[in-house]
Amino acid sequence: MITRTKPKANLTWINKGDVFSFENLSLLITNTHNNFQQNAVKAINKHITYRNWLVGYYIVEFEQSGKDRAKYGTNLLQSLEQKIDIKGLNVTLFTVCRKFYLHYPQISTTVSRLLQSSENDNFAISSTASQKLQTTKNEEFTIPSTVSQKFQLDPEKLLSNLSFSHIKEIIPIDDPLKRLFYEIEGIKCNWSVRELRRQISTLLYERCGMSLKPEQLIENLKNNFEQTNINDFIKQPFTFEFLGLKAKDVIEESDIETALVDHLQEFLLELGLGFCFEARQKRIIIDDEYYFADLVFYHRILHCHVIVELKNDEFKPEYISQLNTYVAYYKSEVMQKRDNLPVGILLCTNKRKKLVEYATAGMDNTLFVSKYLLQLPKKKELERFILSEIQ
Repeated sequence: MITRTKPKANLTWINKGDVFSFENLSLLITNTHNNFQQNAVKAINKHITYRNWLVGYYIVEFEQSGKDRAKYGTNLLQSLEQKIDIKGLNVTLFTVCRKFYLHYPQISTTVSRLLQSSENDNFAISSTASQKLQTTKNEEFTIPSTVSQKFQLDPEKLLSNLSFSHIKEIIPIDDPLKRLFYEIEGIKCNWSVRELRRQISTLLYERCGMSLKPEQLIENLKNNFEQTNINDFIKQPFTFEFLGLKAKDVIEESDIETALVDHLQEFLLELGLGFCFEARQKRIIIDDEYYFADLVFYHRILHCHVIVELKNDEFKPEYISQLNTYVAYYKSEVMQKRDNLPVGILLCTNKRKKLVEYATAGMDNTLFVSKYLLQLPKKKELERFILSEIQ
């Protein structure tokens, strides 16, 4: 049985004439806000999941019985992205949605009830379509009926406790028992998306299978788990796209790193060295994962992209690795024939140390690197920028 500790709502009705303290007043307002905020976030996450499951269902149905399916063939998802032209509805999402539907047929009953009970006539579906939705299965991909019930979590429990960002981490797992393991542990331990990804990548399921006392292994890990909080849900890329928001629309005003990036953008443009601003918080998709580069410029003198990452922290090896990944992505996916190799600039800062690094690793042409360094800002200039910002 899955158990999860939930805070009490502590919502109450105040009767006329009741006497309560200022402390009670502040507590009531805080609890009311938190309760309704959590309910709103859960509702958004559920609807994102419903939408994505339905998208997968529609795609599979078209592949199986669409009257003009032969016309699109293997280019179906690309054609859909071009035709729909809505941010977030792209080939990457369609691919995930398709597999989501095939791996989670049990959600059909929940979605069917939702559509049937909808008061919006444009959203509701006929009883015939609802029945088909509950019974349609692709035998090649769905779990055999003899084990489907055994290894499927109750859809309401699944949808109420895991966001689609969580489910997306589990979808690539083909073994239904292994998927069930991560669903249950993710709910019991209230894992963040990053923590769930870490446990999958470190083979927790396999390690539990080899352990004589798997319960003890889970218990020993609990103290180190990174748990989900309300901000994790709000700031998920799926939420941004579903609501038509941009990442920066919900960044707190007090976010120091954001303020630094704001000033850095102005600083580089004011240097007049050929920087042409191209993107802020540029989203990069690698293996169906979302990453965001702080600033992207195109340098009109060097004829190359310049990716800038600023960390409000001292240098860590993973920062340069992350930046080099962005540089490699631009080299492989964005760079044009007339462009030179992209370059990355990493700036790390705190009150005790400063560090400026050019990500020129892998460039074997010394003269080429020298040309880059000649045209890019001097390290001393960047160091002065960092010091002036943190004082």
